[in-house]
Amino acid sequence: MDLKINGADHQVDVPDDMPLLWVVRDVIGLTGTKFGCGIAQCGACTVHLDGVAVRSCQLPVGAVGGRAITTIEGVGQTPAGAKIQKAWLDLEVIQCGYCQPGQVMSAAALLAANPQPDDEAIDAAMAGNLCRCGTYVRIREGIKHAARA
Repeated sequence: MDLKINGADHQVDVPDDMPLLWVVRDVIGLTGTKFGCGIAQCGACTVHLDGVAVRSCQLPVGAVGGRAITTIEGVGQTPAGAKIQKAWLDLEVIQCGYCQPGQVMSAAALLAANPQPDDEAIDAAMAGNLCRCGTYVRIREGIKHAARA
């Protein structure tokens, strides 16, 4: 199976029903995308599929079908991703950091689709991204900061 991840071509020999998360982490070796709940409810495993934020823990690699995959390792190469990463650093959004790859991926997809999101759009886009440290206020401010950049 051929995959395009962060602009690079990868050929993998895996079962079609293997979750994309395990292909990215264990086969390709890009460990920035995290395993959280395993049932697509926490957002730690979020990647972009053709620019859309998706949960990779429940997405079978066979369903990817040659589409472009972006992980946390590559999102900084996109305009929205670079803005989000800078905002996260500028405002020190991260606390423990475990959820942050998924938070960044969801926020970058939001900004790419909606460069000036209001609070309602931010809430909708970030729903399902859980933060056990409760940095939701800083995450919202980070998104707004990136939108202004």
